[in-house]
Amino acid sequence: MSYETAVTSMFALGHELAQTPSNKFDLAHMRVLLGAMNHPERTFPSVLIAGTNGKGSTAATLASILRASGLKTGLYTSPHLVRINERIRINGEEIRDDDFARLHGEVDRVAERLVGKGELPWHPSFFEMMTAIAFVHFAREQVQIAVLEVGMGGRLDATNVVEPLVSVIADISLDHQKFLGNTVGEIAREKVGIIRPGGVVVTLPQQPEANDVIGNTILDLGARGVSAVQYVPPVSPGNTEYLIRYPLQIMGKQILVETPLVGRHQLRNVALAVATAEELSKQELAGITPESIERGIRETRWPGRFQVVPSRAGWPEIVLDVAHNPAGAWALRSALSERYDNRPLVFVFGAMRDKAISEMTEILFPLAERVIATRPENPRSASPEEIQQAGSRTGAEMEAVTEVGAAMERARDSAGPDAIIVVTGSIYLVGEAMRILGVRA
Repeated sequence: MSYETAVTSMFALGHELAQTPSNKFDLAHMRVLLGAMNHPERTFPSVLIAGTNGKGSTAATLASILRASGLKTGLYTSPHLVRINERIRINGEEIRDDDFARLHGEVDRVAERLVGKGELPWHPSFFEMMTAIAFVHFAREQVQIAVLEVGMGGRLDATNVVEPLVSVIADISLDHQKFLGNTVGEIAREKVGIIRPGGVVVTLPQQPEANDVIGNTILDLGARGVSAVQYVPPVSPGNTEYLIRYPLQIMGKQILVETPLVGRHQLRNVALAVATAEELSKQELAGITPESIERGIRETRWPGRFQVVPSRAGWPEIVLDVAHNPAGAWALRSALSERYDNRPLVFVFGAMRDKAISEMTEILFPLAERVIATRPENPRSASPEEIQQAGSRTGAEMEAVTEVGAAMERARDSAGPDAIIVVTGSIYLVGEAMRILGVRA
């Protein structure tokens, strides 16, 4: 099977959130699939990270720290920006096309056999297939540790079949209410499903509803909670053009944190990664030192998260940010206000129809000199006209441009000499913009 055929076959399974709950959310089926492949997920230690916002940034930072510590590190994240291979990495390198195609064929044949024998009621979903491919790849490449980002929720997510050394709970807010619940407390109850009896949990204080659920779960399961609050700088850190910089005391030694992940909200994600690395060092994972933590933070790469594309011929400076829910929109607004105070902003905005579009427009559009509403290539995308209607109360000057490439050109043409173009609202929109701009993910 060719790589192109494998990718087409994966997307033919439907979008990962378009599965019925009984199809998507059943760990018993995932365990049957993995059992037929001799449980690759049991051959390497892992860290499991759940949350609404920040789990990807935390995972990327932690994986970079572990790699800088000399550990062969797997990283599994979702969704991808440009290519499906981005989801599965070892020491920062994406899975190769031929490896992906071969492993997809192996997992798919096992799945078809299990369905044919009645051991599975249906073919695994997109996300279950991706997770199984990642586990097999990590097992065969003999990673020393894998950092796994939960796809959605936690309790019944396909990644939750592992027995993690550490569970990490990043910030929890409203998102995916159709699947996870209508309150922060209900959503938190799904996220804390990654906590193990007697296990270690790294987290930070957050909304009271989430705090109550996390705290009670830790007590009920006899787990050990570790707060990362000591690693969040108490004062505003210094900024360079592309780095946030501040001193930090870790493992009895002071280091200089220099993170390329811009935005005040990223300080919490870095703190979670540092606290998790320290916990792993106590579990006899060799090589994790203050120096490797410092280096790993500095070398973190996590595209599309307040990623600044410098001005170049024909284009002004561009900010790419996957703010896909209200919490993400607030984080983006804060970062824009801090970095570009009084600079005119032209937004290119597209979002999925099932997102809180009205709330996001109310947060972001008042900052904009102009908004170009567009539609990324995804069946769940809201139309530009729906976005205009959702943002009508903001008073922002808006226009609809259906195709993303044309929307980018319209933003460029309408941006004044000092303007910044901000591309946001959906990871799929950011991914398309990156392809158009020739920016690597």
